Amino acid sequence: MPLTHKTWKILGRAIPILLLAYVSCTGFIWWAMRQPPERFGQVMARIPGPVAFLLFPFETLWTRARAGDLKIGDPAPNFSLLKQDKTGSVELSSINRQQPVVLVFGSYT
Repeated sequence: MPLTHKTWKILGRAIPILLLAYVSCTGFIWWAMRQPPERFGQVMARIPGPVAFLLFPFETLWTRARAGDLKIGDPAPNFSLLKQDKTGSVELSSINRQQPVVLVFGSYT
């Protein structure tokens, strides 16, 4: 069945609106990824199910949002972590003043 003039008119209006909504949602997810982890978690908790992973280029956005600016040889940025027993926190800069620090990131499971 051929498309009528009315159908083309509706599509001509709907497609730009849907495209704008898609670009806006992608921009919102990009913005959320560049926020601190707590804020990003709050945003993602409100997005239903796997929508962000299925409809948007999530992995590409995540890789670019979290890439950072560090180059080989740059000092590690300062950060603070809660001790495992929750008795206080440890700050990288305070440890690094006393002795060299090696950071190892990985999973031991």
